[in-house]
Amino acid sequence: MFRHSLVAVLGATILLIGFSAGAADRVTGKKFATRSEVIAEHGVAATSQPLATQIALDILKKGGSAVDAAIAANAALGLMEPTGNGMGGDLFAIVWDAKSKKLHGLNASGRSPMSLTLNEFREQGLSRVPPYGVLPISVPGCVDGWFELHEKFGTMDMKEVLAPAIGYARDGFPVSELIAYYWDMSVPTRKDQPFFLETFTTDGKAPAKGEIWRNEPLARTLEKIAANGRDEFYRGDIARTIARTVQDAGGFLTYEDLAGHRSEWVEPVSTNYRGVDVWELPPNGQGIAALQILNILETFDIAGMGFGSTEYVHTFIEAKKLAFEDRAKFYADPAFADIPVAGLISKQYAADRAKLIDPSCAARRYDAGNPALHEGDTIYLTTADSEGNMVSLIQSNYRGMGCGVCPEGLGFGLQDRGELFDLEEGKANTYAPGKRPFHTIIPAFATRDGKPWLSFGVMGGATQPQAHAQIIINLVDFGMNLQEAGDAPRILHTGSSQPTGETMTTGGVVSLESGIGYEVRRDMTEMGHRLQINVGSFGGYQAIMFDQKQGVYFGASESRKDGQAAGY
Repeated sequence: MFRHSLVAVLGATILLIGFSAGAADRVTGKKFATRSEVIAEHGVAATSQPLATQIALDILKKGGSAVDAAIAANAALGLMEPTGNGMGGDLFAIVWDAKSKKLHGLNASGRSPMSLTLNEFREQGLSRVPPYGVLPISVPGCVDGWFELHEKFGTMDMKEVLAPAIGYARDGFPVSELIAYYWDMSVPTRKDQPFFLETFTTDGKAPAKGEIWRNEPLARTLEKIAANGRDEFYRGDIARTIARTVQDAGGFLTYEDLAGHRSEWVEPVSTNYRGVDVWELPPNGQGIAALQILNILETFDIAGMGFGSTEYVHTFIEAKKLAFEDRAKFYADPAFADIPVAGLISKQYAADRAKLIDPSCAARRYDAGNPALHEGDTIYLTTADSEGNMVSLIQSNYRGMGCGVCPEGLGFGLQDRGELFDLEEGKANTYAPGKRPFHTIIPAFATRDGKPWLSFGVMGGATQPQAHAQIIINLVDFGMNLQEAGDAPRILHTGSSQPTGETMTTGGVVSLESGIGYEVRRDMTEMGHRLQINVGSFGGYQAIMFDQKQGVYFGASESRKDGQAAGY
């Protein structure tokens, strides 16, 4: 009797487990999908931290614009996720303005110190800009970016926009497990930098999972900015404190460098990929690399290859290699170099480059092309409001918590974006005073028939253009929904030529997420690809899609991080 009952229970359990898995497969459509999309009518926010998402949503519910919500969330993330962003870093954004029915691009990246010359690096015997300390510091562009966005598209008073971040900084918030892990990893490399331990540790230790973290100095800094505007940061006491801290440590950033800073409104550039216009910002960022990859892949039958197939993975990697050779040669501050953007993202150029791909063998190296010259760790978040405005915003310190130098008593650290300058003379990205470094952080947008369709981004250094292309391919070629497109196992290639001068000579290294089969990995190895595990970051994805027919937003958030998409 007991034996028969046990068999019945076990059988029912197995049936239930099988049914549940099958039901999940039928609902999501893909085994790798972690959850369904968020669908809302009036507004959506998607950030890498649930508390920041709720802040953005609260701003939207109070009548704030998508830009207000994005700024509020970004300010909070500087507190809650200092391992990726903060006021000491740079910012880029693409905004869809429902009123003008137009995309607007903002480059809020800072420039190198005017008193620091290339010769200084030589005198110190350096062949590369170091990642920590005072030498990689450039002007922080984030705060000016907030105010440029707010002046053009904000509707709420800046005091109200920054109030949630101020409140959390003063009252505290519980640190999540993932951020606690990265925070702890950052301390050993930066503990000797000015005021780092005082700013980001308690008795020399990073906050643990679940610990309430408070940052009263950051609350005071945000209050001053909210009350007095961007000039408080660039021309007031905050600027003087930043400059004094850097110079006392032997650095070169001055008050004049900060006072002279300005953001730049730029025209986004695009390519059409099988009926979808994909938009990126022009250099000094790397966004057009995603467009180059897509243009090359458009010459192949990607849908016919099938997701995760050897043919697709190989072709994608080779297209990435080609684009990144151009990235290393051409991408830089356009104020210092003639960049053939139109040529680089042209269809004919892509078709010519695609012919270099051997379908059966991995290339050990490619040379950069010769396009015609035409005139012409990070957080990502996206928001959308009831008026139809959408914001794609990315903001970063570069190497997680930046260079480690923290202005005394201000509650934040400074970026080390200058590390990406090349110290070899004669390159597009060669270091020069007052120059914006090559940038990895890129927001993205996509339109269909001139109407807003998709605001998205994937943080993660050189992963970003690779992941941008994969998101579009997942949606367009493989028919995935918005969440599936981000959950799908990613392809990552490292080892192409870098903006700092290294050249790919071994074919680089491929890392494939779990979900791409053993047979593919075996085939890739036989074709000459070098496979490794966990070579780099697979990124952090957030996205909002607008359904014109139904008049609703779809939201999706990264399953690899702490992110949340929410709407109302």
